[in-house]
Amino acid sequence: MSGSRHYGQGGAGWYDDAAGPVVRPYALTGGRTQYDSDVLDLVALIVAEPAADGDGGAGSAHAGPDGWAREPEHEMILELCRTPLSVVEIASELELALGVVRVLLGDLLDHSLVSVRRPAPVAQFPSERVLKEVIDGIRAL
Repeated sequence: MSGSRHYGQGGAGWYDDAAGPVVRPYALTGGRTQYDSDVLDLVALIVAEPAADGDGGAGSAHAGPDGWAREPEHEMILELCRTPLSVVEIASELELALGVVRVLLGDLLDHSLVSVRRPAPVAQFPSERVLKEVIDGIRAL
């Protein structure tokens, strides 16, 4: 990897010229590592609620009625989720780890700023008997 590395207090690398500023995942999540619900699996569809449109635009912290201030990552998620996106698509778009995205989505879910929908189930294939009846019906024409 090219580029010089700058070091913060204690000698830990915190900036790489080639990669840009490095933010540790636990800094984005306030030290939390997981959301305590199974509702946010990889294919769960996330949709921003209409009430999520606040007077703070994307990239700016916005305090809700309960005083909770959204982080810029929360705002980016809300912007992305104006149309339903899966958890894995959100992580890909934001280039964040799935665990981080789940924690951030959990924050938004706890404050009723997003809703979770299950993807439509894949239709089951018809039984062999039904297919045979269809073929027989077509032959009878």
